Amino acid sequence: MSYFVDKNSIVRRIWGKGDTILFIFAGASAEFALNKAVDWLYFTGRLPADPLGRLFSTVSYARGIVFAEYEQALQVIDKISHIHKAVENSRGAEIPAWAYRDVLFMLIDYSIRSFELLERKLKPEEKEEVFEVFNRMGMRMGIENLPSIYHEWLPARHQHLQQDLQKSGLTTDLYKQYRKHLGTIRYWILKQAQLLVVPEKVCGELNLGRLQLLKPMLVLYKLSRLFKLDQRLRNIILPKDYKAQILDLDIIQSR
Repeated sequence: MSYFVDKNSIVRRIWGKGDTILFIFAGASAEFALNKAVDWLYFTGRLPADPLGRLFSTVSYARGIVFAEYEQALQVIDKISHIHKAVENSRGAEIPAWAYRDVLFMLIDYSIRSFELLERKLKPEEKEEVFEVFNRMGMRMGIENLPSIYHEWLPARHQHLQQDLQKSGLTTDLYKQYRKHLGTIRYWILKQAQLLVVPEKVCGELNLGRLQLLKPMLVLYKLSRLFKLDQRLRNIILPKDYKAQILDLDIIQSR
């Protein structure tokens, strides 16, 4: 049986653990707010209307690729392309190619950053594997001008960070929506998580600060895994309205 992502791939381990996924979401939620194409997210209204719902929707699609048989994964990717094309038709414009690349680059970067924050440093071949999986996804979607190897992606990612991010009124509004839907304490946790995982450019644009108050708590959280308390802590941190989705975050049990 053929799979889009090998069963022993590091990508499955990254996307099979709820902790890593939540940090990927934290990083992406920061960068989405700064992206010059954020107006496309406001055109559909889905992200500002329900940030957490958008998270779990994204997780569902990603896992439909990472853990699916090859042909099923291709169907999910094609569905994503179809959804974006429908949005373009509704607006009467095309999403810029660089915006597609930005999202793909986020998935690569925050997958690596989140795993390294919570687990260990990835080996060069593992980073290449993360890049290769999402690059194949991008190629299936017809995204133009993708780098062919991880070491070509690194300068491309840096260039995108320098060119495609800009704080705007939509940035401010999106953070207001984060605070509205998360509440004061969870909003603070989100910003602290962002501070730990985002590139320096993103941190500076958003004025996230330098004081990493969440970092010592991560040590305690990792210890909680030994006693199988990590999921309970996660349930406390995240809104109870999403309890079922929170329980589904873990495909691979903490080790």
